Amino acid sequence: MAEDKDFTTDTGNAGETHQIASGDTPAMTTNFGVPISDNENSLKAGSRGPTLLEDFVLREKIFHFDHERIPERIVHARGSAAHGYFECTDPIPELSRASLFSKKGKKTQVFTRFSTVAGGAGSVDTPRDVRGFAVKFYTDEGNWDLVGNNIPVFFIQDAIKFPDLIHSVKMEADRAYPQAASAHDTFWDFISLMPETFHTLMWAMSDRGIPRSLRMMEGFGVHTFKLVNEAGQESFCKFHWRPKLGTQSVIWDESAKTQGADNDFHRRDLWEAIDRGDYPEWEFAVQVFDRELAESLPYDVLDATKLIPEEVVPLRVIGRMVLDRNPDNFFAETEQAAFLPSNVVPGIDFTDDPLLQGRLFSYLDTQKSRLGTTNFHQIPINAPKCPFANMQRDGLMQTHVPKGRANYEPNSLNEAGEDPGPRPVSTGFSTAEQRVEGEKLRIRAESFGDFYSQPRMYWNSLTENEQAHVASAIVFELSKVSLDHIRERMLSHLQVVHPDLGKRVAKGLGMDLPKPVKPFKEPVDLDPSDALSIQKNWNRSLEGRQVAILFDEGSSKSDIEALKKAVESAKGTVFTVAPKVGGLPLDGGTMKADGQLAGSPSVLFDAVALVLTNEAAAKLAKDSAAVAFVSDAFAHLKAIGATEGAKALMDRAGVEPDEGVTDLAGLPEAAKLRYWDREPKVRDLA
Repeated sequence: MAEDKDFTTDTGNAGETHQIASGDTPAMTTNFGVPISDNENSLKAGSRGPTLLEDFVLREKIFHFDHERIPERIVHARGSAAHGYFECTDPIPELSRASLFSKKGKKTQVFTRFSTVAGGAGSVDTPRDVRGFAVKFYTDEGNWDLVGNNIPVFFIQDAIKFPDLIHSVKMEADRAYPQAASAHDTFWDFISLMPETFHTLMWAMSDRGIPRSLRMMEGFGVHTFKLVNEAGQESFCKFHWRPKLGTQSVIWDESAKTQGADNDFHRRDLWEAIDRGDYPEWEFAVQVFDRELAESLPYDVLDATKLIPEEVVPLRVIGRMVLDRNPDNFFAETEQAAFLPSNVVPGIDFTDDPLLQGRLFSYLDTQKSRLGTTNFHQIPINAPKCPFANMQRDGLMQTHVPKGRANYEPNSLNEAGEDPGPRPVSTGFSTAEQRVEGEKLRIRAESFGDFYSQPRMYWNSLTENEQAHVASAIVFELSKVSLDHIRERMLSHLQVVHPDLGKRVAKGLGMDLPKPVKPFKEPVDLDPSDALSIQKNWNRSLEGRQVAILFDEGSSKSDIEALKKAVESAKGTVFTVAPKVGGLPLDGGTMKADGQLAGSPSVLFDAVALVLTNEAAAKLAKDSAAVAFVSDAFAHLKAIGATEGAKALMDRAGVEPDEGVTDLAGLPEAAKLRYWDREPKVRDLA
């Protein structure tokens, strides 16, 4: 391998990405005035070695960031959660001695929390954002917290840059807005100066950033971990969650309108699904590979901005997770839940991924500010379900009452007939042996230096429609950036990711393409991965989806009931909508609606049906809420089923015939899809 370099300051990296203090520019220092020579890399034992505890710059920076805000989480503040269980379906004792993977059918209690990243606790559910996907396994060997996201890669390679990333994406420091949005100057300024962020940026700007529901998101452990068996043999591993309902998304206009219609859209959807017995379920899969394969790849498996395509290392499904119980109290459980990547059990171990290494410190440290005590592990939602004992004592809000004199180890009090307390055991957690050597230095391995190949692979893996969504999202976000030089810098990078992407974004902004940057490493063309596309893997099913039926006076009650039965037979749900909820006279009886028209827009549903008479349709064609109900459904590429009497409203809403526009009988089948081919009719895309 070529000599390792500090490529983050290389002049060929991204143009003038970082400036050394000179003239009137002050030197960067620690909080105690010590000048800092490198704000990009944590201190490691060798370029690919573990991060060292002595790195006071990293620890001070993360320590301060962890305690910037109380009591809500600094990131992932807006969350929803549920209880459930994990069931092992394919034991892997040959790979890991973790007990939860030891026996087919073995069940382990879990608590799972989903969240947005950027917004505060009072923000909304549906902005464009990365989603947190954190699972606490209450195993019989202690708690294991798999703290990941709905995107398999992360923005940065080294934890020392996490405070900078989050500061940039949070509301701007002087004006305290925008909330829960990345479409502003500071985020794109940071991104454009840190090209390692581009892979995750592509995912966030894709439909992955605006999921249909929490139940329809994939989850990833992000980092490369180790599995260790009884013999101490280790394998590299990446963890995946795959939703039973399939991965599904919305489009941007729909997401924005959903924010106005229901701030709690995802939270409500999760709660109500569990409440009615439609328990969300995910497959749990692992990608397992050895050191030889890792070294053969054209990217570094310790780089959290990179993924391994399923075509290179297939997924092995080893279990499933079912969420079957809502929290009893939001604050006591969802809000007080503390997830720590450092919580692992015997059989699971860490790698030297520098982002993971920093997280092992940060998550534990931040709980003191959030939960007020080092005894946060005693809060019921955080406490293990198995016995636990150690010599740690006292502390604020201590609820346990330890007995006896022994509060240290080793001790010999047993020789006096007293209880000597717990002792280490040979079966406990032990770190896998690993040879570590190298100079102490602040640097990253040269193998971390390719910033463009995987973003290009992601772009090439998408459908044409998905590519248009990515380009359009970037155009929208950069149109909110007020500083011209930031947009120009982004364009100089995007054309390196892919020439077509750069051209489309430049055209969408009405800008000329600047000269492309000179990458630290020239990108290579990796094979596309169909597994990365939502649309190529669309789950053609009504399960988990909801159909709205709009009716009014004179509508056929039998038609409504027949459609409801057909949708529910296909495992979908129905929500009835009318101008009035108190009950309307129909042909065949009366009926109350589940929701009032003005308060139940079509953005809340996956498909719509119009069961209307000629008279009702003519009346509703003059009602803006009714017209928007239909026109939005059409614009959001949803199936529309209608009676012949609904024609006046359909015409007023601009509905044009296509495969997604059908009669009532065809709606249950049509509602299983989105109609991407319709999109050029309803909006301009980049």
